[in-house]
Amino acid sequence: MSISVIGRRYAHAVFALASEQNAVDQVGQDLRDFAGTFTDNRTLQNVFENPGVSGQARRDILRDIAQSSGMHAIVRDTLLLLSDRNRLRHVDEVSAAFDANAEALSGRIRAEVTTAGDLPDSYFEELTATLKRVTGKDVVVVRKLDPSLIGGVVTRVGDQVFDGSIKHQLSELKEQLLG
Repeated sequence: MSISVIGRRYAHAVFALASEQNAVDQVGQDLRDFAGTFTDNRTLQNVFENPGVSGQARRDILRDIAQSSGMHAIVRDTLLLLSDRNRLRHVDEVSAAFDANAEALSGRIRAEVTTAGDLPDSYFEELTATLKRVTGKDVVVVRKLDPSLIGGVVTRVGDQVFDGSIKHQLSELKEQLLG
């Protein structure tokens, strides 16, 4: 996922507040939970994208969600601010950037591994060990599925992408044959 400047700025501010209150883990989890719900729930997205829904109604909805889920006050206030500024659609980016900040502080890095199908846990264990050896940091592997890859694996660590997918190999072969 590409994280916008908006996502990074909000995440930086939220991370600073969470660090001051020793609540990085809870704030991170609450952000991930809300971002996942918001991304998966088209009805909820429509409420916050609909100009016919008043700002106060949006704030009331967010307060109800925060109260019923036991959400940390920092996350609640951040969501209210994002809503007031019509930027709630960036909540997934804020969550991802927050997690990146938390991982960097703890000496961990995230590796996003995309495969065409399910692979055995032993593959991911070996990959994690290899990435840990290469980077010198603890590695958090995030598994994703993308059947369009046909086969193979695409691994993204920070800004580096290691594309071993069949789709990529076929694309390179096509370029060689046409070029």
